[in-house]
Amino acid sequence: MGPLVSLIALILFAAVAGWWLLRPKPHPVTHYVLRTLAPSAEPATPTVASTTPIATALPTASPTASPTALVTGNPHGAQLALIVDDCGQWIATERGFVALEIPLTLSVLPDVPYTNVIATEASDAGKGVMLHLPMETLSGLNPGPGKVTTEMSDAQIVAQVQSDLAEVPLARGVNNHEGSKASADARVMRAVIGVLAQRSLFFIDSRTNVASVGEATARAMGVPTAGRDVFLDNRADEAYSEAQLSAAAAIAQRTGSAIAIGHPRPTTLAAVRAMIPRLQALGVQFVLVQDLVGKNGP
Repeated sequence: MGPLVSLIALILFAAVAGWWLLRPKPHPVTHYVLRTLAPSAEPATPTVASTTPIATALPTASPTASPTALVTGNPHGAQLALIVDDCGQWIATERGFVALEIPLTLSVLPDVPYTNVIATEASDAGKGVMLHLPMETLSGLNPGPGKVTTEMSDAQIVAQVQSDLAEVPLARGVNNHEGSKASADARVMRAVIGVLAQRSLFFIDSRTNVASVGEATARAMGVPTAGRDVFLDNRADEAYSEAQLSAAAAIAQRTGSAIAIGHPRPTTLAAVRAMIPRLQALGVQFVLVQDLVGKNGP
């Protein structure tokens, strides 16, 4: 009986060990298939590539691009607003942005693990806070909880936007998360902007689609608005993001102001940190995006 008992014990031990090694591993964001900080107008997950076209008018800098002379037409000089999208998920990197000693704005997703935490910390640090409103994509990829879709009625859109704003009560404005399909639908955008008008909030068009009507709709409805000029991290590459920051600064120097959108990538954080003193030495002033609404665009 001794060898038999030992054999049975060995089999049981192997079975338990095998179960432990092969058990399903928990994911930190189990309820949200997010496009994780990836190189596209709509950041993609590691397993799902974005099919949304990037606006063709967007400037893409070469690694040697650099701003030069200051603009003379703007009494404030060259003003650059940085927005960090997709916040509420990568708390360590997001806190790195909050710690930077410049004005910048965090755009926070509704109903993700650190929605309230990072919005509160950003506000307490004097940073700007926005709602990053999930909206329907052309690719069909789910933009996450709280999304606005073209299939919704006006009343459903209003209710959804109100619910998402309740998730980020510190938000002073809104920009679209993905939304390449919804942002090009005039009816949808009128319903979205109507909520913002009632609450005296501004709207930033992320311009994930060249056909977006978001900024034009907001302007027509009297809501303070502006549009994104540059994406900083279509590639997870520090040198690329530094070049994109230079491109954004050059736009600011030429026109008076520019808006750049990045994501909570370590490479993006490193690029911004490195470029702050360089751009400030050239006279570029970092501002909150709320300071620029109404200044950009036609």
